[in-house]
Amino acid sequence: MNADFRVASAAMRASAAFPQLPFRFCRRASATLLTVALPSCASPPPQAQGQAPRSPTPKATEGVVRAETVARGLEHPWALEFLPDGRMIVTERPGRLRIVDRSGRVSAPLAGVPEVELGGQGGLLDVALDPSFADSRLIYLSYAEPGEGGAGTAVARARLGENRIEGLEVIYRQQPKVQGGNHFGSRLAFTRDGKLFITQGDRYSEREKAQDLSTLFGKVVRINPDGSVPDDNPFVGRPGARPEIWSYGHRNVQAATIHPETGQLWTVEHGARGGDELNQPEAGKNYGWPVITYGIDYSGARIGEGTTKPGMEQPVYYWDPVIAPSGMQFYTGDKFPGWKGSVLIGSLHGALVRLELQGRRVVREERYSDGELENRIRDVKQGPDGLVYVVTDESNGRILKVSPFER
Repeated sequence: MNADFRVASAAMRASAAFPQLPFRFCRRASATLLTVALPSCASPPPQAQGQAPRSPTPKATEGVVRAETVARGLEHPWALEFLPDGRMIVTERPGRLRIVDRSGRVSAPLAGVPEVELGGQGGLLDVALDPSFADSRLIYLSYAEPGEGGAGTAVARARLGENRIEGLEVIYRQQPKVQGGNHFGSRLAFTRDGKLFITQGDRYSEREKAQDLSTLFGKVVRINPDGSVPDDNPFVGRPGARPEIWSYGHRNVQAATIHPETGQLWTVEHGARGGDELNQPEAGKNYGWPVITYGIDYSGARIGEGTTKPGMEQPVYYWDPVIAPSGMQFYTGDKFPGWKGSVLIGSLHGALVRLELQGRRVVREERYSDGELENRIRDVKQGPDGLVYVVTDESNGRILKVSPFER
């Protein structure tokens, strides 16, 4: 392994946990990495006994997709969601919420958005529509909420009006609040029966508490849409455990979606230097962070006890070098032959990543970074037209439409 490869790999892995670093830093690392030989096989290599399969780090696949800008002028957009009429609702990390019409025109900021803690990775994060949005007009926002002690991930819901959101109500708060601008998570995903999953981070400085069931750091939580706790949550009634918790031992989960056929939650979380993870979090299970991990610390020091431990779950798949994942969705459309059932993941290193699955097993990985996709991809959504839409996390951020490449 030559020195250029080691430097590029270290830079890319470090920026996974610190995506607020200047993009030119990440781009240089990516460019360096692309100059060296990478495995051409897109199928996962064999894994050691008891370990998860590792990404083969495939080279970008060319001539499959093309991306074009449909809206621009957004400041660090973080999430998008399609409204029933085909318009998009988009969050900007500095704390603004906007509507983008089908022609790409961006609205003025909507009034009524909660105050956010802006800094590092903090700000206004995800947006989701209530399952009954057509009747209720309810939307849900996750964000870094300021307060006594610092900040923490919070979720609020409100009704979408013409130029504002109304009746804002905070339904969830990560406690306690702490100082620092890293590892808030956070994605929102509604289940078929109307429960709400909220993914979070360990807040970086509190990583040991990802194993502590009395705190909400490094946890996926599951609540009812009004903020109450479902009776069948795994830790309801357990002394010393927060009843909101669904799964624990997570680092920084910035991607989540529901499988369209099984209804199960799937997530992708940031590793440290190595160790981005694809998981299928199940009720009450421990996903290991920071006791087990496939990454190392940014200093080069070992984290935890290794890569496996009895009682702790292995990821479905992991990346080393990392992809810096943010945003994901299962593809269900017909516009991309052979993609149906694949999971699409945004990469902050400038790519759209596609995983082909057989059950819980990844059988193929492809990466697309042609042209406009060589930017920090923060969220991924399938549009009502069956095409794929992504947002780029930049000061002049854009919404890109991804279509099949036509020769």
